Amino acid sequence: MRTLAVLLRKEFAQILRDRFMLRQIIAMPIVQLVVLASAATFEVKTARMYLVDRDHSATSRALVDRLRASGRFVVSGASPSMEGANAAMLERRVDLIVGIPAGFERDVVQTRSGRVQLVLNAEDGAAAGVTQAYAAQIIQAYSRELGSRIASDAGNGSVGRVEVRTRGWYNPQLDYRNYMVPGILVQLITVIGSLLTAMNIVREKEIGTLEQLSVTPLPRATFVAAKLLPLWFIALVELALGLLVARFLFDVPMVGSIPLVFAAAGVYLVAALGIGLWVSTVAQTQQQAMFVTFFIIMIYLLMSGLFTPVRSMPDWAQWIAQANPMKHFIHVMRAVMLKGAGFADVAGEIALLGAFGAAVLSLAVRQHGRASG
Repeated sequence: MRTLAVLLRKEFAQILRDRFMLRQIIAMPIVQLVVLASAATFEVKTARMYLVDRDHSATSRALVDRLRASGRFVVSGASPSMEGANAAMLERRVDLIVGIPAGFERDVVQTRSGRVQLVLNAEDGAAAGVTQAYAAQIIQAYSRELGSRIASDAGNGSVGRVEVRTRGWYNPQLDYRNYMVPGILVQLITVIGSLLTAMNIVREKEIGTLEQLSVTPLPRATFVAAKLLPLWFIALVELALGLLVARFLFDVPMVGSIPLVFAAAGVYLVAALGIGLWVSTVAQTQQQAMFVTFFIIMIYLLMSGLFTPVRSMPDWAQWIAQANPMKHFIHVMRAVMLKGAGFADVAGEIALLGAFGAAVLSLAVRQHGRASG
């Protein structure tokens, strides 16, 4: 234990002495959290709308007014034909074309139905889907109101109508940041745990101190622990700072147990540190370590459910994603912070993280022993 304490003191002194690395560890992840939490969203706040109104009736104007009044749509142009609308869409000046045919008001009054065409720029499929959902919801609400008014004016009495009331659990305001911030926090501590571990040990290779340590009577486990524990601790400190930013800057709810979040993070970081240690055994330079680590982290991110749901992936990708520790930890973070899940609710996920961490760390330590031997 005395040898481990001496090595830990040396590692912390080395980290604190490197001012640039210290700023990189503390400041840059916080800046990334602030930027990504606001930028990484599928919410469409304003869509540019091009109007092709061939009816020019009070009903068609009221429909357009409803779309504009929602605050989601801004009229960027109008013409009586689709040629101008198509040109605007081709030049990316509009996101949505609303086509109202001639006789729209007549059809609504006589047949109680009318057609409205929505043409969307679907280069970004996710944004197009969200825009379509917003527009369809507004048009359907206006259609129900218009049908009730027509029936009342016609003297047909009350019209059968279903009133729908919706409520979003765990995120009533549908704030996308509440969903994204826990996942971004996982990404940040993963980068610290994996990338810095790999580069820290590879740097020992480059300056030759790793070879000197390999010929000393120093137990391998002690050396590995001295290298990993400081970064494990720093990653938890980074998580604490990130949680403070999430709570007081973005007002992200923290319904569940914060100690449970840190306990799960401590288990997850064993896996992240193990991956960084493994990368250090296959890389000879810090540049190689950086590229290999970013390759692994990129796959982790895309298959973690951070940006897109895992259930929407192909079956084979969903099976592969089960071996992704980032996926399980993101699930734990969101469940605890937003839903108030307890230990019993996330015990299975934490157990998987522990098993994955033990396997990866054991493999990395063994590989490191072979590489240094």
